[in-house]
Amino acid sequence: MEQQKHVDASLGHLTTTIEQGPFCLARCVCGWRGPARRARSQARTDGAAHTATVTA
Repeated sequence: MEQQKHVDASLGHLTTTIEQGPFCLARCVCGWRGPARRARSQARTDGAAHTATVTA
């Protein structure tokens, strides 16, 4: 299982990408979960968008 972590130190948000079978999804320590995606890059984009929304 491949995981990638993105950290926003100012708010303590930590998003990771999790692989579940043929799908990948992003989730955050705050409880947020993104939709299951077939493309890892899209799951990473979902996580980055979540972090950007939280910090805005």
